[in-house]
Amino acid sequence: MASVKCPKCGAPVPFDTGVKFVKCPYCSSQIYLDRTGAGFYYALPFMMKENDAIGTFRRWAAGSTKAKDLDKTAQVAGVKRVFFPVYMFKRDLNGVEQVFIEIAGSTTLPGLHNLKVPAGDLKILDPSFDTQGAEMVKPDIEMTTYLNTLPGKPKEQALVYFPIWMLDYVHNQKKYQAVIDGSSGEVFASEFPTRSSAAYILVAVVGYFAILGESFLASTSVPLAAGLIAATAVGVFAAAFYVARRM
Repeated sequence: MASVKCPKCGAPVPFDTGVKFVKCPYCSSQIYLDRTGAGFYYALPFMMKENDAIGTFRRWAAGSTKAKDLDKTAQVAGVKRVFFPVYMFKRDLNGVEQVFIEIAGSTTLPGLHNLKVPAGDLKILDPSFDTQGAEMVKPDIEMTTYLNTLPGKPKEQALVYFPIWMLDYVHNQKKYQAVIDGSSGEVFASEFPTRSSAAYILVAVVGYFAILGESFLASTSVPLAAGLIAATAVGVFAAAFYVARRM
């Protein structure tokens, strides 16, 4: 049986070949093992509850690029609390420490390539850490996959379980999914119902040709053309405002 030194207390920790996780028998810290040796096994706590996550989604759905009233009409079909694994690499680049985050689990979920670990919030995963019943996704991508592509000199590397809310919702009988960063509240979605641009295009085209026609009047009557152009501009603005409010 092999052994490694616990990154937290320094005690020798025996483990069987092929295992990924082992618990220190002295301080009970969870240790992540890969081909590079032993590393810290961290977790970030959830900073928002389920109702907060749903409220964050509703505010995101009210954005100008989303379908009209999506925040009100979207039917939440399910909300799931998940800890997703990422690798955190601290590297020395010419005397400056930089942190790189790479996913440790295969996924098609949106946004997980853009997660950011907030400084100071990491907790070593030991028996005192409350997972709150969240699903723990197992890593299936080796840390060594990234080591040769990272710049600078290594300072620390660790496996970090990141808190996310997976929210499924239905709009016009079609299912969608959004991922909510359980730490920062940022929302990620690769697909969502969008607001139609046809009405805006129509307003723009009508306004363009109206102003174009009115500009020809400037050769015969500048005051008349100027008045019509001003009236058209007001009309285009009013039409665009109506479309934004109603469509």
